[in-house]
Amino acid sequence: MGWRQAMAAALYGPDGFFVRGDHGPAGHFRTSVHASPLFAGAVLRLVQRIDDALGRPTHFDIVDVGAGRGELLETLLALMPDDLGARARLVAVELAPRPAYLSAQILWRSELPEAVTGLLVATEWLDNVPLDVADLDDQGRLRKVLVDPGSGDETLGGPVDAADRFWLDRWWPEAGRVEIGWPRDAAWAHAVERVQRGCALAVDYGHRKPARPAGGTMTGYRGGRQVRPVPDGGCDVTAHVAVDSAAGAAGAAYEIVTQRKALKALGVDGGRPSLELARQDPAGYVRRLAAAGAAAELIEPGGLGGHWWLLHTIGIDARGSMLG
Repeated sequence: MGWRQAMAAALYGPDGFFVRGDHGPAGHFRTSVHASPLFAGAVLRLVQRIDDALGRPTHFDIVDVGAGRGELLETLLALMPDDLGARARLVAVELAPRPAYLSAQILWRSELPEAVTGLLVATEWLDNVPLDVADLDDQGRLRKVLVDPGSGDETLGGPVDAADRFWLDRWWPEAGRVEIGWPRDAAWAHAVERVQRGCALAVDYGHRKPARPAGGTMTGYRGGRQVRPVPDGGCDVTAHVAVDSAAGAAGAAYEIVTQRKALKALGVDGGRPSLELARQDPAGYVRRLAAAGAAAELIEPGGLGGHWWLLHTIGIDARGSMLG
């Protein structure tokens, strides 16, 4: 079968990797949400900017798409000031069963809400939206890559279809192994359409047209280790996102920045505390030093800091960049 069909079954089928009611993705790979509450703190500062731009509405929606086990929303709820917490409507969109320990204030659902006023956020969701892969045969013709779900072994199938070719000609024209990203574009555009006023934010591994990765990016994760991507339901199967293509498909004003730049603009800098603080308040110095270490991980250019933030602004006057 093609990679798109195989990924869909392996990740979201009846016993798929993201559907099973176990400890969830956090047991297999580390995202910014899991790395430090500083990430949620930065998202909260973005929420407050959006809230101000909206005029502090009676209800402020925070919708987390691909919410895992609700970790981001739980942390946001704990950090929110009372006024915002009283107005916030937190919604986790996830196919896995609702965790028993989740706060009652967080609504759990399998589909996007019809309308959002506030922030829709998707952290490392688009990289798990299934897509097809294509490669050149010996005659230089671009053909779909087929995969055996049990072994991960690949063969070449038929030629790419017209929709695939249209997307590739615009967004990934280089010859060789390619990952056909239009299903991600469609998924993201569908999510952004639900935002009536506010912002939609995707945070993910990704690339832009001038630097598409030769040979593609598909890989797997299991138990904290990078592994061969076998679509048998036993591991995460992921491929980086063509963020510029997803941005254009959504049809709303947007900005694309690295996570490093975004988090710095939202107050996460990774700077070490002064030695003077160590003399005056040793315990405080240790806390600040630990926070600096966590911040450094989030903004490291070769790691989480190299993720892309794709932010759309819909129906509000942002008066410049929301990440400025």
